[in-house]
Amino acid sequence: MLRQGLLRRYRLVSALICTGCDATLIVLGVAGFGTLIEHSMLLLVSAKWGGALFLFYYGLRSFRSVFAVQRLELNGAGTQSATLKLAAASAFGFSLLNPHVYLDTVVLLGSVGTQIPSPARHWYALGAMTASLVWFFSLAFGSSLLAPLFRQPVAWKILDGIIGTIMWFLAIHIVRE
Repeated sequence: MLRQGLLRRYRLVSALICTGCDATLIVLGVAGFGTLIEHSMLLLVSAKWGGALFLFYYGLRSFRSVFAVQRLELNGAGTQSATLKLAAASAFGFSLLNPHVYLDTVVLLGSVGTQIPSPARHWYALGAMTASLVWFFSLAFGSSLLAPLFRQPVAWKILDGIIGTIMWFLAIHIVRE
């Protein structure tokens, strides 16, 4: 029972961090930061190649994981603070080191949002942030439904293969643009 409470807390912290990062980037985009990025050749080129390299590396790690034996282990090992810190660090990493989050939230949502008149722009940003909240909390708390599946090593191999393929597809797409 205690372990279930800790897992719920880790999922809650992860969902809150991801939602908070996304909301912050949405606000920056709707406030016009995306326009600044679009007009800076240095920022665009850096984002393009940095993002492509990150996605290629992450895809490579996923493909390497296909050949490793993995499964989801839910045990009580480790301290609560270390596990909570790891969950928080992972959430920040996936939220802020993903180049597509900047393209999607700051540039894409931002460029659409800056074209909307001011009073409605706030509702647009609030709607995007609400969608983000629903998405991340659905992922965080829906993941417990898939935990039995991911106790099987083959499920990890399939997931890692799919992730690697998507990451490399996105990296190639970014480079070609």
